[in-house]
Amino acid sequence: MTNLHTIENRERRTGWLLLLPAVLLLLFVFGYPIIRAFGLSLFAQNLGTKLQPVFSGLDNYVRMAGDGRFWQSFGTTAVFTTASVVLELLLGLGIALVLNQQFAGRGLVRTSAILPWALPTALIGLGWVWIFNDRYGVVNDILLRLGLIQTGINWLGEPLLAQIAVILADVWKTTPFISILLLAGLQSIPSDLYEAHALDGATPWQSFRQVTLPLLMPQILIAMVFRFAQAFGVFDLIAVMTGGGPGGATEVVSLYIYATVMRYLDFGYGAALVVVTFLLLVASVAIASFFLNKSRT
Repeated sequence: MTNLHTIENRERRTGWLLLLPAVLLLLFVFGYPIIRAFGLSLFAQNLGTKLQPVFSGLDNYVRMAGDGRFWQSFGTTAVFTTASVVLELLLGLGIALVLNQQFAGRGLVRTSAILPWALPTALIGLGWVWIFNDRYGVVNDILLRLGLIQTGINWLGEPLLAQIAVILADVWKTTPFISILLLAGLQSIPSDLYEAHALDGATPWQSFRQVTLPLLMPQILIAMVFRFAQAFGVFDLIAVMTGGGPGGATEVVSLYIYATVMRYLDFGYGAALVVVTFLLLVASVAIASFFLNKSRT
């Protein structure tokens, strides 16, 4: 018993030693910028101080509490992230179920399905700008031909429509990423489980609900966390499509931080925005992971 305990301890130490380089790399890549940003957030460094750092304590965080533009951008980010991730998970799961079936040309379809994810986001954003163009866009052309509208809709010029447009563009681009992750999870489920379940008289829907979903939950969790973090930090797609407009309707937190630092040269306040946004993102991911893990038990 003692020898077994010693072997387990040795294997545990070996495992930590093997993980140490990766942990140190992550701390350097992610930890240092956050620590540096926190340090900078305690200073006022803007045009008012002639870009010289002046210690201000927690003034930047107090200012943030009353910054309506920040909280509006945070709410916009939350709506964009929630809508995008939910739609991508639902569509991605449906596509993964289809791609998991046997049919002619399945390999080609699987390869083609990942193309939207592989294309540059800025290029996709330009494409969707043309698709939603009020005069030459494909969407308006289809609606006009169907007789559903009489004149072109200014999709990117109306606050609500612009929000819908950027969400649809993000869903189109990133749903393939979700589908590939979930497809890998589906292929890891033994077919014997479905055969045994069918012998017990289970319907396909019951097999999906009682076998597929529980065994696929780890991949769903991973996909959700990845996409939540990516969608929360979206920048290039919205910057290309709307630039945060109209009237700030699509201005997400990343765009506001960019404007604060690069346009207004308010480095201290921009650093405070980065720190708070990072903490809110970590908290949101932790809460979502907790509830998903709880739902598996």
